[in-house]
Amino acid sequence: MKLVNEADIDDEVQVEGLRKQVLVDGDDNARNALRRFVLEPNARVPRHTNKVEHVQYVLEGGYVVEVEGDEHVVDEGDALHVPAGAVHSYESGDERGVFLCVVPAEEDEIEIVEEGEI
Repeated sequence: MKLVNEADIDDEVQVEGLRKQVLVDGDDNARNALRRFVLEPNARVPRHTNKVEHVQYVLEGGYVVEVEGDEHVVDEGDALHVPAGAVHSYESGDERGVFLCVVPAEEDEIEIVEEGEI
């Protein structure tokens, strides 16, 4: 068993305005990884794809998720699924968004579809 507290896990900047903490991953003999993301106010994550699917749960705030050209406004308490290979992006407004993301604990490949870096 692994027990962690988010306060004890370093975060890493994914792109300007987006930080990630890996709370549980394959190194912990888990089949899924649990990640915590913070999307700062007025931040934008460029369109990209991932090899693995994402299941997300919004803990705090709200933001816009674009998946395959369709925009969805998500708020605290919402859950969503981003299929593997789907082009998606994130954009926050005046408030920050905090969300958990569960993905398979396997190697992920990210492909940027527009300018920016993840």
